[in-house]
Formats: sequence, C-alpha cells, structure tokens
Amino acid sequence: MKLLRWLYPGLKVKRWLLLFSVGFVATAAGLALVAAGTLDGRAGGVARDLAGRLLSVNRWEWGIILVVLGLALAGFSLVRLGTSFALSLEPRGRSGLGEVLYRRRQLVRGPRLVVIGGGTGLPVLLRGLKEYTSNLTAVVTVCDDGGSSGRLRGELGILPPGDLRNCLVALADTEPLVERLFLYRFGEESALAGHSFGNLFIATLWQITGDFREAVRESSEVLAVRGQVLPSTLRNTVLCAELEDGRVVRGESRIPTAGGRIRRVYLDPPDAEAPEEVLQAIRAADAVVLGPGSLYTSILPNLLVRGVAEALRSSRAIKFYVCNIMTQPGETDGYTVADHLEAIQRHGGPGLVDLVVANTGPIPEALAERYRREGAEVVRVPPEGLQGVRVLSGNLVAGDGFVRHDPVQLAELLLREVVVRRMGSERRRFLDFYLLGERLKHRRGAGSA
Repeated sequence: MKLLRWLYPGLKVKRWLLLFSVGFVATAAGLALVAAGTLDGRAGGVARDLAGRLLSVNRWEWGIILVVLGLALAGFSLVRLGTSFALSLEPRGRSGLGEVLYRRRQLVRGPRLVVIGGGTGLPVLLRGLKEYTSNLTAVVTVCDDGGSSGRLRGELGILPPGDLRNCLVALADTEPLVERLFLYRFGEESALAGHSFGNLFIATLWQITGDFREAVRESSEVLAVRGQVLPSTLRNTVLCAELEDGRVVRGESRIPTAGGRIRRVYLDPPDAEAPEEVLQAIRAADAVVLGPGSLYTSILPNLLVRGVAEALRSSRAIKFYVCNIMTQPGETDGYTVADHLEAIQRHGGPGLVDLVVANTGPIPEALAERYRREGAEVVRVPPEGLQGVRVLSGNLVAGDGFVRHDPVQLAELLLREVVVRRMGSERRRFLDFYLLGERLKHRRGAGSA
C-alpha cells in the first residue's frame, strides 16, 4: 500500500512515470526493428512492412529513430522525476537535485554525535552541528516547570515539551514558515496567552497517541528533523536544589531565584530511568557533548537520570563539556570553568569529561557592562588550567548583540577534534577545506535569507 502513495495526486510523479514507460517501449521497439533482419518469424516481417508503409524508410533507419526518441523521452522523464523528488526533499526547491543528494549523502556519513542539555543553549549548538552530520541525537531534560511547559505539565500531566520543541526546531530541515509556526506564542489577548503553538501541538499528539515519545517522534516527522530528539527520561520528575544555607528548593524555575549558593541538585523521584534508546545512542556515539546551557537546571538533571552517567563512563566516545560564556545569576555566580567542571564531577562522578570547551574571545565592553548590570560576568579559565582535562579554546562569541556561542564556530571546533581523533591526523588538511567550504556556504545562505 505504501507504494501506491507515489500515485497520489499532486506529487507530479505519475505523468513522468507514464512518459518513461512510453520512452522505454519506444526504445525496445526500435531495438527490435534494428534486430529484425536477424530475426525469423512473423513479428519481423510485420515490423518491416509497417516501417515501409509509414515512413518509406528501411528497418535500420526506423529502428534508430525509435531508439533515439525513446531514450530522449526516458531521459527527460527521469530528469523531471528527479526534480520532483528534489522539491520533496528540499523545501521549495532551493537547491538542485545534485546539491540535495550530495549534502544528504555527506550528512549521513558524518560522525555519530550525542548532545545533552536543554534550555536555550542546546539549540544553538544543534543548529551548527546539523550542517555537518545527520547522525545527531539530542538528549533533553524534562524538568521544566515554568511558562507554557509548566502550565501544560500542571493541567495535563504531560512531560514539559518546551525544551524538546526548541531542539526539534533547531534540527528542522523544513519551511521557515513551519519553524515560525512551532515557535509562535499566543498574545495576552488570547485565552491561550503565553502558550507556544509547538507545545500545544506536541501535547495534542500526546493525547492522541497516548505516548509522549511517539508525540515527539511524529513532531520530528512534521519538521523533517535531521537526527532525533529524545527526552532523558519518561518519568515525571521534579528538580530539587539543596542550598549551602540548608534550604531545599523544589522546582526548576524556582532555583535561580532562591537567593542562595547551590550545594547540589537532585531529582524527585530519584530512580527515574533513561529510555533504552538514549543509552544506546550514548554507547554508539563517536562524541558526546554536554551543554552549552544552564549548569544546574539544564545539564546536571540529565546526568542524574539513572543510567546516563554510567553509559557515559563506559562509552568510548570523546566527551566534551561546553562551558557557558557568562555566569548565570542565582546558579553559577562567581564560577570559573574549573567550578563548572567540579560540579559535573561531584554530581555525576569522574570520567564524564575528556575536554572542556571555553571561550577566550573578547566581548565588547558595552555588551559586558549590560550583562554585569544583570548580575552576570565572564566565565574565566584558571591560569593554571584544569587538572586532568584538556581545554579547547577560541573566539566562540556570536556577533549578534548577545553573549552566546556562534553555532558555526562551535561546531567546527568540536568536529575538527572529533575527526582528527577518530580518523587520524592525515585527514586534518581535508577537514579544514571541508569545514571552510561549508562555513562559507552557510554564511552565504544566512546573508541571503
């Protein structure tokens, strides 16, 4: 039955299949006429008589004419079929068929990457990585209890969809209008004020299918996601923080506003387990990236899910931690890169990080001052470095008026390390040319959008 879908109206496939069939028959008939002189029997005589009566040419000329005409029709129909497929693969046919097939082939051959986190930091990295590989798995925290996600969680009992939605949109390979639709937030004049359409879409699919993972999977199909997005657990959990003054704060959204230094965070219930597909992705990965994102509310909750830290430790993947560029008020006040790493090791144990990625690029003073007024400061690498962990550094700041990672620069830094380590230093020169070409193409596309 699935094959019959190719015959549905509007796909612009049936006409070219029919034309290809005509071309094939004409080619076969022409070849038969060319060979008619060597064939015995009634069919050869009929073909010769027909050729002589219609065009007054011998069988060789008639056969060659049919072969040329048939090949031309078949070739033309194949080109148009390819164009129809390209229009389906690439929204509005922005690229030619050759470009679409080339990019898809290259993306499928890319390294297997798992990115763990949540919030607004994770989608930034995913937007950069999807230009180089489609073997991507985003493992996303489901502890959010604020905003639209928190309301849906309280009213319906659904896992919070907001962070998952942002990652789905970041990995989308679809029309910009569909991306805008999923990110659209209803205004104050509506009864749906504050709700995101994407959150409502996932919640509706969840109620229809009865399975949250299936709702996310179907949303991935709608957005033509490169890779997959997975919740770190399917249990409804609450993130709790124990502060240094002894207070306990319940709820992810309340932790940054509690007004105290965090000693540790934990999940309630503490036995929430990771889906098997999350653990399989980590075990099979070439590299696993923690962050970027809020240390205590986006990254650590994933490591607290049963099975995740253990899978990371046993994995042969290269393990990166992408440290935030700025501290976060109420979470990491005064933290250095070493403090971030120490918190990860304290909650998840040793062996979770091989390399730390930190920004050493300059931040415009006016922009830095604006963040200082909000209580944030630059996260600095200690002069003595980090014990037992190598630091990858560079100018990773996006020049868009905010202090956040540049997705292309960050993706290049990570992928260069992955490819060099996994494939040997002989590939370094090729990789540099490849990344440069992709980067220029990416920025040309962004500039023309």
